[in-house]
Amino acid sequence: MQFMNSWKVYQAQHKERFLEELLTLLRIPSISAKSENNADMVLCAKAVEQSLKAAGASITKLYETEGHPIVYGEIMVDPSFPTVLVYGHYDVQPADPLELWHSSPFEPTIKEGKIFARGACDDKGQFYMHVKALEIMTQTNSMCTNIKFIIEGEEEIGSPNLASFVKTHTELLKADVILISDTAMISMDAPSIDIGVRGLSYIELEITGPNRDLHSGVYGGAVANPITILSKMIASCHDENNHITIPGFYDDVIESTNAERKKMAEAPFDEAEYKADLGIQNVWGEKGYSTNERTGIRPTLELNGIWGGYTGEGAKTVLPSKAFAKISCRLVPNQSSEKITAMLLAHFKKIAPANITVHAFEHHGGEPYITPIDSHEYQSAAKAIATTFGKEPIPVRGGGSIPICSLFEKELGLKIVFMGFGLDSDNLHSPNEKYDIVNFYKGIETIPYFHQFFAAKKA
Repeated sequence: MQFMNSWKVYQAQHKERFLEELLTLLRIPSISAKSENNADMVLCAKAVEQSLKAAGASITKLYETEGHPIVYGEIMVDPSFPTVLVYGHYDVQPADPLELWHSSPFEPTIKEGKIFARGACDDKGQFYMHVKALEIMTQTNSMCTNIKFIIEGEEEIGSPNLASFVKTHTELLKADVILISDTAMISMDAPSIDIGVRGLSYIELEITGPNRDLHSGVYGGAVANPITILSKMIASCHDENNHITIPGFYDDVIESTNAERKKMAEAPFDEAEYKADLGIQNVWGEKGYSTNERTGIRPTLELNGIWGGYTGEGAKTVLPSKAFAKISCRLVPNQSSEKITAMLLAHFKKIAPANITVHAFEHHGGEPYITPIDSHEYQSAAKAIATTFGKEPIPVRGGGSIPICSLFEKELGLKIVFMGFGLDSDNLHSPNEKYDIVNFYKGIETIPYFHQFFAAKKA
């Protein structure tokens, strides 16, 4: 590791600038889900492109899509070097509910060594580590891989235009491995690497009863209330053991072996601390599985939102015409998002009573993904983390979803390595999202080692 000292010296000299550049990026409200932020999306894409160019990318370009732009950058040092494709996303979740934020979501605030802002961890803070790692390697003349970047602006809405881009740009994206930092570690004291992510099936239901809102005194008790019916339908999806009751839901699930479950159990987990952090009295979930297993190796069905009737200030005695719900399922290896989505849509129509009408449709989905831990790709990441943390990382299964993983493997024939430096407590998708500054710097420190270890494959 002949370049180790030069990397550390360069990062130490420029760490304050690295941080300020990230804060500037976080000030852009790049919310892909809201059309009112379309101009901000373009502004952010241009800022990302400029940051790649400044870091040393020899080619950068914005690719227009039917939605938001895709940012591409590359530095091809030597055709004999392996090529690493870095994926990330510059779009962020909506910041609502704003009243629960302790500070403005798009005016980054540093408190107790943490950056509080929407996108701080998911994913601006994490993909920007790769941009700064590139700068360190180019400025210290230590490039040992070719590096390509694809930073998209639609991950938070299901990446609707990424598939067509990848399929039509396979030569542009040709590489030897894909590196993604959009996941978390157990802790800085117990570093870990996600070896897989769950898939996703996301649907919305619209339940209609009477043809208009009704007076609940005049019609209540005689006309089916859509909110009541919808609540009963959703509640019926779990039994007393919190097992999902939809016929066929578990048919394709590959059960983890006892050896795999034993390995997972080695990950440190303090249930009392977990409950205290979330402000809950007890954990909840499928009987027969631990908390870590429930969020890693088991599929789920969750209600993400439900509404209908009068929700404004004061009282209005109304029997609503409609009720709505958003429902998502996290999927595990061998489950198909297409199959599960079709199953969900059919199930809710089937169990609906005759006195209401169901309109159900899909939002988006994605497939589960697993990285083999015996691969050179994974071992390079593990060695990199062991080098900077001083201890071997624990392989874990992540509970979240990155829908594009299966797309990348199918279209590009590449394996994916997850090198996330966030924490589960970083409030992703919630108010007061944060990212520890020490994690940001540790990621920048670690990433060059991955390139060094991965390049050794061709040495």
